[in-house]
Amino acid sequence: MKELLESYLESNSIVKHQIDSYNRFISKGLKEILELNSVITPNIPDYSIKLLDIRVEKPVVIEPDSSTRAILPNEALIRGLTYAAPIYLKYVPMIKGIPKEVDIKETFIGEIPVMVKSNLCYTSNMTEEQLVENGEDPYDPGGYFIIKGTERTLIAVEDVAQNKIMVAKEKGNYVARVFSSIEGFKSKCTVTRDENGIFKVLFPGVESSIDLILLLRALGMSKDDMLNSVSDEYTYNDILVNLDSSEASDANIEEVYDMLAKQVYAGQNKEYKQKRIKKELDEYLLPHIGLSEDARKEKARFLLLMAARASLAYHHKIKPDDKDHFKNKRLRLAGDLLFDLFLHSFKLFLRDVKYHIERNVMRERKANFNIAVNPDALTDRILSAMGTGNWPNGPSGISQVLDRINFISSLAHLRRVKSPLAKRRTNFKARDVHGTQIGKICISETPEGIEVGLTKYLAIMARVTDDVDASIVLNKIKDIKGFKVNEYYLHNINEKRLIDESDTYGKQ
Repeated sequence: MKELLESYLESNSIVKHQIDSYNRFISKGLKEILELNSVITPNIPDYSIKLLDIRVEKPVVIEPDSSTRAILPNEALIRGLTYAAPIYLKYVPMIKGIPKEVDIKETFIGEIPVMVKSNLCYTSNMTEEQLVENGEDPYDPGGYFIIKGTERTLIAVEDVAQNKIMVAKEKGNYVARVFSSIEGFKSKCTVTRDENGIFKVLFPGVESSIDLILLLRALGMSKDDMLNSVSDEYTYNDILVNLDSSEASDANIEEVYDMLAKQVYAGQNKEYKQKRIKKELDEYLLPHIGLSEDARKEKARFLLLMAARASLAYHHKIKPDDKDHFKNKRLRLAGDLLFDLFLHSFKLFLRDVKYHIERNVMRERKANFNIAVNPDALTDRILSAMGTGNWPNGPSGISQVLDRINFISSLAHLRRVKSPLAKRRTNFKARDVHGTQIGKICISETPEGIEVGLTKYLAIMARVTDDVDASIVLNKIKDIKGFKVNEYYLHNINEKRLIDESDTYGKQ
């Protein structure tokens, strides 16, 4: 076992999962954020700004004489500086939707902290001799940040698997639940089957549960479509019961919208209610499937799949899901956390830019993106969250000062896993050791007191798998002859699973 462990640690960094996650964020995550916010449309007729590209350079420091030079982690630590890299944004003004290519420019928009030993860090490719010559520790694993001279690490957050249906029994009813997630937004949707076989749906934007048949009809599904989309007799019978009891079964689409509007938006005018309902269905109901009207039929089929799971669980054909099982958990690493932080900060940054452009035009000045940019605004928002640990729309304590009591405690801190559950709640099952944690989570290392079982540490030979592009997997499955696949079953391919490598190495 000793030889096995030594061989593993020689070929794998103890914080490889955090470094790889950060590298993915820099190489792919920033561009995804740019695609989500690619156009700025100020309140100026026929004028907009197209954001073309975003890039990050390696860390630099600006000296008092305004000179710029490279900086290493140890110097930033000693001088109390932030080890950060400049971000540049390429843009082009557009007049009536036509880009003015002669005016394509690039501007500095702020800085982002650099993870030590990441691809942006100068020390990532240095030999031991070069590290020693430059005053760096050759045994330092990296995986942390330097914020104003303080070493800080981002704690991995244990979260429920997103875009995956899970069934549970609650107060005599069976509930199929999915946390539908798309970049920067999470929406919880539930389909509940009561003791009489009636299905109710609840999702953000509506205050009370909605009849499943009513919602399916609003999504464009007919009675025949509903029955043809069900493959088992138990769900088929439940759907028949719901069709018989629902007023929306034989209603036309206008009547369906009126029924839905009366139930959800009573007191508003008809035009507003219909517009609002369509917005809720497209943007808040199962957003991971799609945000356009074209995705409504697919959302309806997914809701029927959720209803089928609840029905089968009620008839004891499948077991309810164990939410503490590690197959139903995912880890959000440094790159994922920075994605959320940068997306939030970048949206506020673009909002400020839009405001300043509009103000300059009102003062009869020329609309100029470069003048409207305040780099400190983006940088300060990121550093504030990194310095306090308070994440936008998330739990606190994500960013922590790195434990430097001794070398082993530093390594353990870099592999810490935090549960988002409240410390004051009992949550006995969540705090207990689950059988699926063996080989993935250290079953003995956890703090005493209110954090017991909520703060955990990765096992020494556990690693976190990388993201997988869903389109690649989907295309491979489609290539299999005679194999039929419904795409809405495959929305959970992008994920980060914990695996135990000791079994793999043992077999070798």
